[in-house]
Amino acid sequence: MSAPLFPLFADLRQRAVLVVGGGAVAERKVEALLHAGALPRVGAPALTARLDDWARQGRIAHVEGGFTPAWLEGVWLVVAATDDARVNHAVAAAAESRRLLANVVDDAELSSFHVPAVIERGALQVAISSGGGAPMVARHLRRQLETWLDDSWGALVDLFARQRQRIRARFPQLGQRRRFFEDALAGPLPQLLRRRQTERAAQWLDEALASPVAAACPGFVTLVGAGPGDPGLLTLNALRAMNEADVILHDRLVSNDVLRLARRDAARIEVGKSASGHSVRQEQIHALMLEHARAGLRVVRLKGGDPFVFGRGGEELEFLRAHGVGYAVVPGITAALACGAYAGIPLTHRDHAQSVRLVTAHCKDSLDTLDWAALAQERQTLAVYMGVAGLDGFRARMLAAGRAPGTPFALVENGSRAVQRVVTGTLDDLPAAALRHRVQSPALLILGEVAALADTLHWFGDAPLRGDAAPSSPALKDAAPTLAHAA
Repeated sequence: MSAPLFPLFADLRQRAVLVVGGGAVAERKVEALLHAGALPRVGAPALTARLDDWARQGRIAHVEGGFTPAWLEGVWLVVAATDDARVNHAVAAAAESRRLLANVVDDAELSSFHVPAVIERGALQVAISSGGGAPMVARHLRRQLETWLDDSWGALVDLFARQRQRIRARFPQLGQRRRFFEDALAGPLPQLLRRRQTERAAQWLDEALASPVAAACPGFVTLVGAGPGDPGLLTLNALRAMNEADVILHDRLVSNDVLRLARRDAARIEVGKSASGHSVRQEQIHALMLEHARAGLRVVRLKGGDPFVFGRGGEELEFLRAHGVGYAVVPGITAALACGAYAGIPLTHRDHAQSVRLVTAHCKDSLDTLDWAALAQERQTLAVYMGVAGLDGFRARMLAAGRAPGTPFALVENGSRAVQRVVTGTLDDLPAAALRHRVQSPALLILGEVAALADTLHWFGDAPLRGDAAPSSPALKDAAPTLAHAA
């Protein structure tokens, strides 16, 4: 096994670098060198149009003709980027004899240095190298890290760089500085910079350095939308928050697949609500958020769907603000959007629906507060986040308000998950269809003309079950159709 490469970041500002070759590959190398402030010399019989344009602008020097060792005079690095193996060998040999580091594109054996895949966030650079043996693996890893390292990391580096001398004076010992940086990164600085609150971030750092003792890092709560269940629907910000959390307070309907993506050593507390069985009251959830935040921990309140769509996110922010706890919100894909998409149901359609209403109907009291006349209008879509209330009452109120008995519906059970089921039919048969197919929580009801499109546009999982067709297994006659879905 060969020795590992020595990682090195080179300052090439105003330093000459020779690139042998005038094609597309050479052009990419020259562009990177220009970005680093180098003075590229491009040796080749002919240049691409872009390289030629840079030469005419004076940004690069063109050495015309075939390679000779004399081209190496006065340069710091060499890149061989031709499609002629003999020329590349000659460049590498000439560089070796002069103790110059050379990179031969796509030839690890001839190269004495390799150009890594790079992620750049301002002054922060992350370089990934496979030693030239598997550059596609390095590029693949770079693409994955690109999603995690957002622009706030560059701002963070800039902020610390501006205070570098002050930090070193305040914490002269390396151990002290390390603890200070760890506390700062665990505190509000990253969140403030992600929220583009650069002045507040600078003020926090200034106050931390002015304090006679290291500033205690206050706790923080992030409300995160976990989406309907498919972990592929999580946002990048949701993944970041879940991987930075010390404590995760999650709803019952947050899928195990989503939870598996969270930081492994984070404490996980289920705080779900259920019409039957174990439930955690909202006041208890408030108390848990406050307890952990006041202990200086990063808390993620992980909610199925979106925190602000029937998720009580507003109530929780009001509580946190009243108690002086910092917070942020990461939206999620709400059930209506996800269930519609995964069932092949567009919530709006020029021919069928020009508006969408999101409705919750968890109990009889909530049913009494709804404007049934408005809900019964045609050419609109209702996305109903149902609770334990019977569908008989919902159907009766819709029919009484004037909605046609033949209005299509779709019940989407476990939307976006591997076990998704879709039941379709008409409003008149809604309760019987749910009973016939034993629809269980979590499920979402979509009512309106667009629901009929599920029969033809479905693409995920099995084809929809017709509400008027018998299920493959006998239904329990005494089973009640109960539907629920977190927002």
